[in-house]
Amino acid sequence: MHTLKAALLDDNKEQLHKNKELLEASGLVKVVTTSERAETFLQEVKEAQPEVVFLDLNLGDTYMTGMEVAFALQLPVLFVSSNTAQYVTQMEQLKRNYNLCVDHITKPFSDDDFIKTTERFLKEVAFFGNLQHVHLDFGSKKRNKIHINDIVYLSSDKANGAESNNKQIHFTNRQPENLIDFSFTKMEEKGLLKSQFITIHKSFRVNKNHIKHFDRKAEQIEVDVYHATTKSTAKRLPVSENYFIEVKRFKK
Repeated sequence: MHTLKAALLDDNKEQLHKNKELLEASGLVKVVTTSERAETFLQEVKEAQPEVVFLDLNLGDTYMTGMEVAFALQLPVLFVSSNTAQYVTQMEQLKRNYNLCVDHITKPFSDDDFIKTTERFLKEVAFFGNLQHVHLDFGSKKRNKIHINDIVYLSSDKANGAESNNKQIHFTNRQPENLIDFSFTKMEEKGLLKSQFITIHKSFRVNKNHIKHFDRKAEQIEVDVYHATTKSTAKRLPVSENYFIEVKRFKK
């Protein structure tokens, strides 16, 4: 079984060290970085590439709160803090807007409570991870298992290679494929949820996680898609004015 990489942020040095020791002794995760400051933590996370994070909420500095760090990273998070109750609304927003596993434990807590909460959190992360794949039919190739975040966008635009009753699907790591008799209205039945794939134009549905830039003046967004020679190439897609507000929620 894969052991997830974890990063810990807590401005209480003793608590941070204790939580690290508990997690390492339990073998539940592999702790790849710890920090007492948000700015340092964000720098270290870029290198360590954790899969889950354990965050304090009030960090005693003015750079960022733990909640702001969570929104910046958009990773599964277990909040470990003394004032979790006042952040419940934001936790719900984090879950809803980014499809993340979010849990919390309120200080003070026992070692046993911390480990049990972590075990429950990791079970949710594992279950949710299994839901991050979909099975799609590409012409005669049936039930291809695809990680949802490998999908950049779907198109029904003929200029992008899709006929009106078919769709073309574009990826981060492979050549585009054709979806035969595929309807945008039935995307959720396939596991491609509206909370992740947003409408930018009648012909395009885009994975919000891959929107790099929104150029309102040009009425376009920019994404990176797989290209055989460069592995990744920038692509600009049109945005209809009706969908400006939706796109602006994610990128400016």
